[in-house]
Amino acid sequence: MTAPRADVALITGTSSGMGMHAAVHLAQRGLHVIATMRDPLRADRLHAAAAEAGVTLDVRALDVVDHGAAAELVAAIEAEHGGVDVLVNNAGRGNVATAEQLTMEQVRDQLEVNYLAPVHLTKLVLPGMRQRRRGTILTVTSVGGAVGQPFAEAYCGAKFAVEGFMQSLAVVAERFGVRVGVMEPAAVASDFVANVDRTERGGPYEPLLAAYLARSSNNFASAQSAADAGAAIADAVLAETFRFRWQTSERATSFVSLSLHDTDGEGVLSATRQWIADGVV
Repeated sequence: MTAPRADVALITGTSSGMGMHAAVHLAQRGLHVIATMRDPLRADRLHAAAAEAGVTLDVRALDVVDHGAAAELVAAIEAEHGGVDVLVNNAGRGNVATAEQLTMEQVRDQLEVNYLAPVHLTKLVLPGMRQRRRGTILTVTSVGGAVGQPFAEAYCGAKFAVEGFMQSLAVVAERFGVRVGVMEPAAVASDFVANVDRTERGGPYEPLLAAYLARSSNNFASAQSAADAGAAIADAVLAETFRFRWQTSERATSFVSLSLHDTDGEGVLSATRQWIADGVV
């Protein structure tokens, strides 16, 4: 008698941070994990973490904005393993600039990475999940997917967009046994800040930007560990009782509640005004 295959999890953005730890946690819990990153030559930390945990990962190249490569990868997984049972859309990129400073290229880049890429991967895995009448799609967004923040217009706009897409999809997908949700981290100690697309300094917004960056620096100084955030992702994926919206910490839950209970929007604006109050213009 042939043993049943392990569930197959495809997770993006695993070279470091919570994506790396989520991949390891899922493998520890018995899933066959296909961990992707743009450059597999940067997989040293992932391999080390997997070795320390005593698990093996299937590491593959994927630039999530390359839709052709994404389609080829999902087709290959279906041919080799029978399909994707779990999709974790984790890859993302930040941006710090206000509207007047943003180029349209920067806006499109945020949409490509943080919105269109997870939407496309979701579309690719849905047919198989629907046919098997089971599957889980978890998209890592941000507290910035619920609370708009100064100097994060392009980033938060893309995260709001992907949350809206996934929330709209969730009730349709569940009719076919497919669970769809979002995970909202707050500040997480990772390479994310180092990879943020920052605007040039100077100009009329500089005092406000300096105040915002000082606050952000304080937040990341006390950030949640990437290991804890990765474990929260794995917990959500494997939860018996699934819900649409998850957070990686109590701090994140408190933060998003600022917006989710704010029917006129003034609660969020009152809070975020304080973030740039020290900037004199």
